[in-house]
Amino acid sequence: MSVEDGGMPGLGRPRQARWTLMLLLSTAMYGAHAPLLALCHVDGRVPFRPSSAVLLTELTKLLLCAFSLLIGWQAWPQGAPPWRQAAPFALSALLYGANNNLVIYLQRYMDPSTYQVLSNLKIGSTAVLYCLCLRHRLSVRQALALLLLMAAGACCAAGGLQVPGNTLPSPSPAAAASPMPLHITPLGLLLLIVYCLISGLSSVYTELLMKRQRLPLALQNLFLYTFGVLLNLGLHAGGGPGPGLLEGFSGWAALVVLSQALNGLLMSAVMKHGSSITRLFVVSCSLVVNAVLSAVLLRLQLTAAFFLATLLIGLAMRLYYGSR
Repeated sequence: MSVEDGGMPGLGRPRQARWTLMLLLSTAMYGAHAPLLALCHVDGRVPFRPSSAVLLTELTKLLLCAFSLLIGWQAWPQGAPPWRQAAPFALSALLYGANNNLVIYLQRYMDPSTYQVLSNLKIGSTAVLYCLCLRHRLSVRQALALLLLMAAGACCAAGGLQVPGNTLPSPSPAAAASPMPLHITPLGLLLLIVYCLISGLSSVYTELLMKRQRLPLALQNLFLYTFGVLLNLGLHAGGGPGPGLLEGFSGWAALVVLSQALNGLLMSAVMKHGSSITRLFVVSCSLVVNAVLSAVLLRLQLTAAFFLATLLIGLAMRLYYGSR
């Protein structure tokens, strides 16, 4: 595999094993996010402000990057660091911030199931922008693999899990009690397209930025998460009255923050040394982890759609990364 394909050419077995372990850990953390959030629920709702969790996650990532540089896990560049290279990361933070807020805003204009199915269009937008911005041409096999990945995500979101005793797929028992009808408004469709474009742009732009700069990854992350903390601090402060920063947090909530922070750092390494396409496969594979954990922890049932989605993901990986 080449770097563009998500591999690490020229690595010895130990480093290749570490790369594989990193991807597996990231997949597990992505997949565990929704089940861990469900375990945080009190009386059917999350007891803390979502903006608090996002802000604390960004702050944790920033502190981990600073710690990595201070103790020498990653070398500090010779001489004074080129601080002017920090400015482009402000756009990355802005794009990620816009995307995170659009996810919440979109729920007003469509039901969650429709959102989960259609949001898989971001795989296509990321692939197109990846080819345009990084001038990488996908083969027919690779393009077909990404189409299968989109189909797998839609299949899993549409009916991969269901509540026992209920024939309709539902993300939670509460949702099963009063299911929301499938719907999407014209404005919701427009916003969803914007969301998919921003999602692809944020991923590809950050990858391009990290690869073009000859700076340690920890320092680049320091730039990125400094802007991320400032942006999310402003969003949290401007969010109106609500619970305090740490109000409603439990051990499960702390685990959500820590796992998302570690996963963010792992994804930065993927963007630096792998590709945005690799990230798409990690996120898609995490659907399998999410479904299995939901079945174990939340007692939801796996359906035939889940196994079909798993088969499609496996086939997509074989097509994209297999010998050509």
